[in-house]
Amino acid sequence: MRVVSLVPSLTEAVAVSAPGVLVGATDWCTRPADLPVVRVGGTKNPRLDRIAGLAPDLVIANEEENRAPDLDALRSAGLEVLVTEVREVPQAFRELSRVLAACGAPARPRWLSEAERTWSSLPAPRHRTRAVVPIWRRPWMVLGRDTFAGDVLARLGVDHLHADHPERYPRIPLDELRAAAPDLVVLPDEPYRFTPDDGPEAFPGLPCALVSGRHLTWYGPSLAEAPSVLAEALRAAHR
Repeated sequence: MRVVSLVPSLTEAVAVSAPGVLVGATDWCTRPADLPVVRVGGTKNPRLDRIAGLAPDLVIANEEENRAPDLDALRSAGLEVLVTEVREVPQAFRELSRVLAACGAPARPRWLSEAERTWSSLPAPRHRTRAVVPIWRRPWMVLGRDTFAGDVLARLGVDHLHADHPERYPRIPLDELRAAAPDLVVLPDEPYRFTPDDGPEAFPGLPCALVSGRHLTWYGPSLAEAPSVLAEALRAAHR
């Protein structure tokens, strides 16, 4: 089995669950470290010729991470493309099971079962927090409707204020974000690498939680520890 992954979280999931099947991955696939595969460019601008040259049995992709024209071009080249859709936590477990089976994983990996148990047994939050969740600046962009990261936060008691926005990642001027008067600002370290200086500079007087983008947005082995890691970051913002 030869697999090319165009999604960083799926790269990690396949690498640890079906060792040896990956032959290509994007430049953004940073886990596991030093993965011995051919790099095929970015998630939004993959080297289609390089992918085809690897002669994979399967290319794994995601409807949000990857562009439809690129996936269509790979299909036109005769390659099989498996496209995932992950917009909530339970859906992540279903799609991970589907991907790993397609990649020839010998059995359901332990990490996947542990992660599913962890999320299914989360206690109900004792209180809920209203938050703004930027994912980019210059221009400022935030989580909008129907996102995996938004569902992750909601299950931890954080309701982001743009969950009903018509767009999934709307551009919102900074003054409007401040005027929304959130209880909290959640700043992930990817796709934009927010730092401790970004919160006080942009949102003076508001508690800001710096969180791991891998734990907030990746659906893979990080799901097992994501609830505890994110919950601690959220608590730290209020200390």
